[in-house]
Amino acid sequence: MSYNLLKGKKGLIFGALNENSIAWKVAERAHEEGASIVLSNTSVSMRMGTIDQLAEKTNSIVIPADATSIEDLENLFDKAMEFHGGKFDFILHSIGMSPNVRKGRTYDDLDYNYLAKTLDISALSFHKVIQVARKKDAINDWGSIVALSYIAAQRTLYGYNDMADAKALLESIARSFGYIYGREKKVRINTVSQSPTPTTAGSGVMGLDGLMDFSDRMSPLGNATALDCADYVLTLFSDLTRKVTMQNLFHDGGFSSMGMSRRAMSVYNKNLVEMEQELEYKDVKNPK
Repeated sequence: MSYNLLKGKKGLIFGALNENSIAWKVAERAHEEGASIVLSNTSVSMRMGTIDQLAEKTNSIVIPADATSIEDLENLFDKAMEFHGGKFDFILHSIGMSPNVRKGRTYDDLDYNYLAKTLDISALSFHKVIQVARKKDAINDWGSIVALSYIAAQRTLYGYNDMADAKALLESIARSFGYIYGREKKVRINTVSQSPTPTTAGSGVMGLDGLMDFSDRMSPLGNATALDCADYVLTLFSDLTRKVTMQNLFHDGGFSSMGMSRRAMSVYNKNLVEMEQELEYKDVKNPK
């Protein structure tokens, strides 16, 4: 169902790769709600994914850009403003990648060159996007910029590795630039801390299936899907949230406020009983 929530608004969406991408869902929903959008991803990602199909479906264009390159971003913003006929109203930053995760390097054995790439791609690119947008005065007053984050910025989660450091930096950038851009142009900047989601990027995280099961059992509302996230992001692009800025907004079914749920405890208790029974069986077979 469409509510014309973004009727007449224009935006730029980074990171749509395929139908599993949160950015893909955001683009589809933004189009349904009346927005005109420009899509962007790296040339390599564009060859790997199906973003051209999304562009056709949403009557948009795809402009390749490496979000870690100022030159690429300047070209992107110029072309996006040309397509939109001037300034636009919102940006989604859905960019993240860790070479350490992809190469199986654990947090206590990081390759620091890989770490630098993780931070540049997953966090500093957010700063670069905002800085270029501000210098080019590309965003209308009361515009909205959103980046996707994860609770590993606040809590240690097994297997999330150096991406946790990147997400912590990402959220800090939203606060610091949120003050500057908000003070000057009333542009608001927020991060959305989403449930673990089986995207192409997320699938590289060690133990993702177990993490998703655990968070789903812990959350009273269950995990939020990519489509759920898209709907939430759209409210942040809309005029309904004009005074929300510099926030990290948890969109995780309540997981971030939980200590232990009944569903999670029941699994823990079951496993504990099974372990105790196994130990008792071993004691019977091999008495000391």
